[in-house]
Order: sequence, then structure tokens, then C-alpha cells
Amino acid sequence: MADLRFGAFLAPHHPIGEHPVLQFQSDLAFVQQLEQLGYDEFWCGEHHSTGWEMIASPELFLAAAAERTHRIMLGTGVVSLPYHHPYMVAQRIVQLDYQSRGRVIFGSGPGALPSDAHTMGIDPMVQRDRQDEAMGVIRRLFKGEEPFSYESEWFKLNDAKLQLLPLQKDIEFAVASIVSPSGMTLAGKHEAGVISVGSISAAGIRALPTQWGFAEESAKKHGNMVDRKNWRILLSWHIAETREKAREEAGAGLLRHNNEYTVGTLAGGEGVIYKTPDDAVDGVAFADVSTAVIGTPDDLVDRIRQMLELTGGFGTVIGFVHDWANRENTARSWDMVARYVIPEVNGMLDEYRESNKFVIENRSTWLRAGDAVAAKIRENEAALAAAELDEAEGRPVLRSGKSITPGVAGSE
Repeated sequence: MADLRFGAFLAPHHPIGEHPVLQFQSDLAFVQQLEQLGYDEFWCGEHHSTGWEMIASPELFLAAAAERTHRIMLGTGVVSLPYHHPYMVAQRIVQLDYQSRGRVIFGSGPGALPSDAHTMGIDPMVQRDRQDEAMGVIRRLFKGEEPFSYESEWFKLNDAKLQLLPLQKDIEFAVASIVSPSGMTLAGKHEAGVISVGSISAAGIRALPTQWGFAEESAKKHGNMVDRKNWRILLSWHIAETREKAREEAGAGLLRHNNEYTVGTLAGGEGVIYKTPDDAVDGVAFADVSTAVIGTPDDLVDRIRQMLELTGGFGTVIGFVHDWANRENTARSWDMVARYVIPEVNGMLDEYRESNKFVIENRSTWLRAGDAVAAKIRENEAALAAAELDEAEGRPVLRSGKSITPGVAGSE
């Protein structure tokens, strides 16, 4: 039996065409749905280009989400640290921690989109080193050390100390990891959790079996500890009552997402362009190395168990939020995961099934209760007459199907 947490990651990947105000409101309503369904975490990203990924500040979005929720943890997925002065990031995360009443997970990355770094004049070759450097400084600020000064090639601090420390005593750090060892290595160095966003790609899935080893090796080198319960695996899914229904609901949106965004925008046209929705579903969900589950709750349960075996274990399943299906069917998909996948994976239904099996296998024992009922009915002439009338009209009185009248066929 697993003991997994479940959450959602909203990059977002919204096709261009919807009113931005209404899109933001729909995304916030989605977070409320996740809270109502019992999901544990919600993450959103930081992006500044492409037209599809329109959340520029995860802190702002999560502050709005915090006012609409009360329990679900809120993760920055991620703050692109090379784009910001570390002191300002620390200040915003602390404020968000208070506004959310201690529900923040501080996720960081080097910056995912080359177009974003280009706009800010940042050399991609320095982004990962800058993330590393900024994480160390932010950790010092969160600990409330005495004022310190620090000078880097890209930022400077003079007598730095936060006037307000995080509400959480030990706010969780997390880093994004794709395929290379860099994310896992940072996690070990800074004793951070990991969100493996590469697990929704074929290359990322193939890399998973060795990924956690990089975190453990780095942690050992720096005298730290890392825990698999803080490892989050990203999965893509669309769930419906049948595979055929899931395919019908998600196919057209998946086709557009792949052709227009994944290949047409991010990959500059390099990649597989699908001709039909069925081709898209087959290529993504039913290839040799499938990168999504488009099917039933049982299909997703099987995939999660496969991923647990492949990786050696992790702590949280994070669903990738997309617009493959319309809004109603997407909401239904997340509802079905909460109702049927989460309890199955975490063994919540095992005792139900054990009890059901016990009752079925010991039926002969329970018949004695019917015998006791029958005996009491026979002691009362009016009750016996009523029971005999019911039986004569084809309405059994006893659950066992036995007749209430001694000597009648089917009676004791």
C-alpha cells in the first residue's frame, strides 16, 4: 500500500484565444475545486513569453488562490531565480507564507523558456549557477542570520536581514528537474525537494530510474539528507468512464497542444505533427514509452504503480493541467481521480473489500440471524399471518429466501 500525496501543476498551457480575465478566473476556480476534492498541493509557474503560458508571477496568482482556499499547499512551480534579485524573492515568499497562513512551498528553477532569458539579456550558460547561488542566499535570509553582506556578479547585498521571517519554521524548498542531473544535484546540495517535470516526456521517463541517485550523492557530499517523500513526479492524464470516452474528449485538444505548442512553438517545428485526434492519442498515450494516460481510473492506477516501481519510490503525484478536453470534462477528470484513483492507490478501500469478502464467505453463519427473526414471527399469530400473506404474494420475508412457515418447501 502506498501513502502518496496528490497535486496539480498549472504552467499553464492555455491555447491563445480566450479572454485573459476570464482565463485567470477559471484557473482560480480550478484551485478551489482541487481543495474541495481533497488534493494536497497546487503549483503554478513563471513564464513571460509564447502566449500560451500567461502567469508571469506565481506569487501573485498564489496570493489570490490563498484567499479562495484554506487547506491546500501552494507551490511556486517555479520562481525563475536568475530573473530576480534574491532578496526580493525572499521578501515575496515570506509575505505569501503569511497571506496563505503557512501553506507555501518555495519551488525554484533556472528559467525554462530561452525566449524569457533572451528578453532579459541573460546568458543561458549562467542560469543554473545563478539559481544555485540565489538558493543559498535565500536560505540564509530565511534562517534569520545576523545581517550579512554579499556581492555577486549579478546582485549585491549590504547588511541584509529580513524584517519578517517565514511563518513556517522550516519552509520547504523544491527544485525543478528535467533530464540532466543538475536539478537533483541542487536538491542534494540545498536539502530541497524535487518536482520532476521531465517525467511527462519519453526522455524524462527513461532517465527516472537513476535520477534520485544524483540527489543522494550530492546530499552526502554536502553533509545533507534528502527524503523520497519530497520527490514529486509529474504525470499527464485525462480520465473518463471508458477509454473510448476519454479518447473522444481529449483527442482534439491534445492534437492542438502538440502541433501548435509543443512542436510548433517550443520546438520550432521539429517533432511529430499528428494528422488526426486519434493519431495524437495513440502517439502520446499508447506508444512504447507513453507520456500520458488517456483512459479510465484503473489505467491511471496502473501507471502510478508502474512509476513507483520504475523510480524506487516517491512522495507525491503531480498532475499536469492542460486544456485537452473542454472545461467541464477536465473538471470531471480531476473529480474521478480524486474519487477513484487516490483511494485505490493509497489502499483506502482495502478494508472495505476485506469486510465484503468476509461477509460473503461466512454466509452460513449469518443465516442464524434469520432463524431468530423467523422464530419471533412464529410466536405471534398476527405477525405470522401477515408474513404468510406476503410470501403467498411473492414477497419474501426473510433475506435467506426461506419460507416463514415450517413444513413449506424452502422452509427450515
